[in-house]
Amino acid sequence: MPNTEDVPALTGNQLLALVVLMAEARSLNNTELKELAGFALTGADNQKLVSLGLVDTDRTQRPFAHDLTERGWAVVQQVRTPPARSGSAVRSLVTLLSNIDRALRGRTSHAMFFTRTAPAGVELEPVAPQDDDLETRVRLAYDKRTPAPGEWVSLADIRDSLSGVERSTLDATLRVMARQRDVRIIPMANVKALDDRERAAALHIGDEPNHVLSIGAA
Repeated sequence: MPNTEDVPALTGNQLLALVVLMAEARSLNNTELKELAGFALTGADNQKLVSLGLVDTDRTQRPFAHDLTERGWAVVQQVRTPPARSGSAVRSLVTLLSNIDRALRGRTSHAMFFTRTAPAGVELEPVAPQDDDLETRVRLAYDKRTPAPGEWVSLADIRDSLSGVERSTLDATLRVMARQRDVRIIPMANVKALDDRERAAALHIGDEPNHVLSIGAA
């Protein structure tokens, strides 16, 4: 069961910001947040979420951009009680969060669900890679490591093949690729079998480390 004692006191808007960042599973700037949620994450709300370690805010660009941290992912899926003086919309949202957590428990993580899952019969809209050339290089590195599409390749091997690429840049491209129909990036079931190199090469999507890549088995 979730440990609700770890959930800090939040306002309705602060909770809504966390939920939108979780649902989109990507960085959102204030313009995008305003379009999706009806408000930007600024001022005291932004400062509190950052100080609690729930959100990372990039202030080097305008408008500011926000990412849900690993602790943010953990907290938002533990929420069971609406913030004080919440309206009906926030209370209904908390009910939805509780039922999503119950439905996903033991099946998949929230990060994997919101990153890659669509309802039955609905195809995910293709997401354009941030770096088309780097995606091509990832696919070529994968092809060189496996005799057939759909086989599993360690992310450690992919990183070795692209050792000249900055980790943050490669991670961003891999996260975008993970939303494409023919790409799967998942954790190893037997984590005890991982060596230090494979652990260090893990790609974190939300609060979950992922270790292997498959391309071509849509």
